[in-house]
Amino acid sequence: MQGYEDVTIYELSDEREQELLKKQIECNFIWTNKEGHGIGVIMNYVAKDGSIWLTATRQRARIKALQRDPRASVVISSMGTDMGPGKQITYKGRVNIHEDQATKDWFYPALAEIISPYPAPTAEAAMAYLDTPLRVILELVPEKTIRFDGDRIEQASHEGTVPMDAQD
Repeated sequence: MQGYEDVTIYELSDEREQELLKKQIECNFIWTNKEGHGIGVIMNYVAKDGSIWLTATRQRARIKALQRDPRASVVISSMGTDMGPGKQITYKGRVNIHEDQATKDWFYPALAEIISPYPAPTAEAAMAYLDTPLRVILELVPEKTIRFDGDRIEQASHEGTVPMDAQD
């Protein structure tokens, strides 16, 4: 191993992962279309009980794609948070689609707190806008997590402790 070839040694700690999940409000949600291409959109999310929860309306192409193939990924970056750039988590897993009222009853208020005052002026307004007949809740259940801490690689770079193979 030499230089930056293996960056897996700069893994985000469990504590920093939880900090990032609390501070960031957007993720890149990625699924596969029927041609096999990865497609992603930026979405708000709620992290709860080890899953990443999102929402969309049933007529979105991603819902049909997820019904066909529930495999998806979520990428969460520290960009825009007070953690600074360079920290990220990728969750790979399968999506469960929820339409039950019990899930909507806890999810809408949780998401409303995240998305008000932007774009909705209040949490109450956000909940009213979310609670529509075609809306479903997406639960990404992680099967694999990839974590990276750019602060750790920066520190190693500045300290000169990046692993290097011996030169002949």
